[in-house]
Amino acid sequence: MCDHPEQHARFMAEAAKVSREKMIAGFGGPFGAVIVKDGGVIGTGFNKVTTDNDPTAHAEVVAIRNACANIGDFNLSGAVIYTSCEPCPMCLASIYWARLDKVYYANTRWDAAKIGFDDAEIYDEVAKDIGDRKIPMIHLVDAEATLAFEEWDKKEDKIQY
Repeated sequence: MCDHPEQHARFMAEAAKVSREKMIAGFGGPFGAVIVKDGGVIGTGFNKVTTDNDPTAHAEVVAIRNACANIGDFNLSGAVIYTSCEPCPMCLASIYWARLDKVYYANTRWDAAKIGFDDAEIYDEVAKDIGDRKIPMIHLVDAEATLAFEEWDKKEDKIQY
């Protein structure tokens, strides 16, 4: 992705447009995202939490799923995401897992909090020690789960990700 301000503005405008269009159409909150590689859009997403009854259907996650399906790969290295709002912790983690090179965002997490989308609690929870989190996290050792990890470690035909 070359560094041309007019291209960045165009792709951000596309993310913002999809956020407004789909929000007005009743699909969910005002969030949109596009993923760009080699100067072209390879994935688009918008918030579908309430229409899909899926709390993970945030614009960035939907765009990542769309881009991966479109290119036939789970690795989006070399691509960037334009999103209408600073990614929440879940979306940020998804961006890292997808190996996106860069994030461009319009609204901030504080702008989102002003309209009822406050992720501060999640940011705070992630930073806490496991034992101090609001939702209890119980370590329950299981022999088969351990065996699966051991077998994965030795598996010769595994695909690293």
